[in-house]
Amino acid sequence: MPQAGRTLTRPAPAGPPPRPRGEAAPSGRIAIVSASIGAGHDGAAAELARRLMADGFTVDRYDLLDLLPARFGRAVQEGYHRLLVRAPWAYQRIYAGTERAGGGGPVARALLRTAESRVLGALRPGTGAVVSTYPGASRVLGNLRRSGRLTVPVLTYLTDFSVHPLWVADGVDVHLAAHAVPARQARSAGALDVRVSGPVADPRFRPCDRRERLRARARFGLPPHSPLALLVAGSWGVGPVRQVAREVHDCGAAVPVVVCGRNETLAAQLRADGIEHVYGWVDDMPGLMHAADVLVQNAGGLTSLEAFAAGLPVASYRCIPGHGLTNAAALDEAGAAVWIENSADLKSVLNDLIDGPLGPDRRAAGLGLFAQSADEGPAAEIARVYRAGLHQAAVPPAAPRRRHRASRRLAVTGVVACAVWAGAVGTAVATSYGEPVLARTIGHGLDLDDFAGHQGAHPEGGHS
Repeated sequence: MPQAGRTLTRPAPAGPPPRPRGEAAPSGRIAIVSASIGAGHDGAAAELARRLMADGFTVDRYDLLDLLPARFGRAVQEGYHRLLVRAPWAYQRIYAGTERAGGGGPVARALLRTAESRVLGALRPGTGAVVSTYPGASRVLGNLRRSGRLTVPVLTYLTDFSVHPLWVADGVDVHLAAHAVPARQARSAGALDVRVSGPVADPRFRPCDRRERLRARARFGLPPHSPLALLVAGSWGVGPVRQVAREVHDCGAAVPVVVCGRNETLAAQLRADGIEHVYGWVDDMPGLMHAADVLVQNAGGLTSLEAFAAGLPVASYRCIPGHGLTNAAALDEAGAAVWIENSADLKSVLNDLIDGPLGPDRRAAGLGLFAQSADEGPAAEIARVYRAGLHQAAVPPAAPRRRHRASRRLAVTGVVACAVWAGAVGTAVATSYGEPVLARTIGHGLDLDDFAGHQGAHPEGGHS
């Protein structure tokens, strides 16, 4: 009987590490490591787990943030949130700088190293493969794989349509991509075994007929016959959502229906702006998508994939910095979504997606991503890798460090704590004074490899 293993909030007592295996273990156990940074990484992990359990596997899920020492995980989560909300320009510069440099800097690597033993100790005996849905988790698992401490296959499921170099970690056996565009980007970043396996979405996200649409609109109290544009901004409700809602309303192409996630302040502001249909956290997102005519999004994450599965055309508009912009470009290149880069085009593109030929074209492209048979898809690919017992050429185990291990760990923890503190202070100052030089300083100290060497050769921030 398939079952879900527990999600650990702290490392389990250390047991024997997983053994190399040339055939499937009797227990059929797979671990998935995600991170509660927004909802997309966890959402993908949940759907992969559901599919693997349906295939008879036991699945253990872990949150990488819970496996970082001294509650650093929550500091990372809060720092990322603050950057997106208070200093998006700083996040853009850090994202673009790490993209040019090919990954994170020494402090980020030191922080992830502190999680390696904790991740390894958390894995249950009999685990036959480990899957990552978060770049930091891929780095940790790849290092464990390369050092020989983790001797079972490691796979990364790429949750985004654009692939930042942080996604591609040495030591990871297989990278799974939703489309040929992210697959090509992963190979360009150095991934060796990249497989296009399609996206994942909860099966409740499916196309609906006219009667279902009318019932969904009635449930949510929405106008039955007006064109509706569903505006989403992730679980945190970040980005220029108020501006987008006003522009959609004022252009007259559709009635805006806004989902604010857990951002209650944003919901209150939108209602004060006169936006009639505003929601906080919505449990029935499939129903709300059934009610809508078009999705307007700003990050290009899991919600976009869910819209594709629901047969809802997608427009990217006023995207958040970093991955929001690169995802918009990748989705546009793949022909799955339209990237509206100019506000003057908003009305015409929305009209074309709702009533014109562009809508059926994008609906077909989105649904085509999910045209998989029973033995296809990322979960099926994970099961194949597990059963094959895929492994790299033998890597000698790292020499045990018996002397001064505790003192070194304490020193690393202290350094990381100081860096996190300095980053928090620097970000607070940056948000107060808006000096881009502070963002460059934070990026160079916390996240960038050889950033100084690239400053003269590249314009700051890959996007404006």
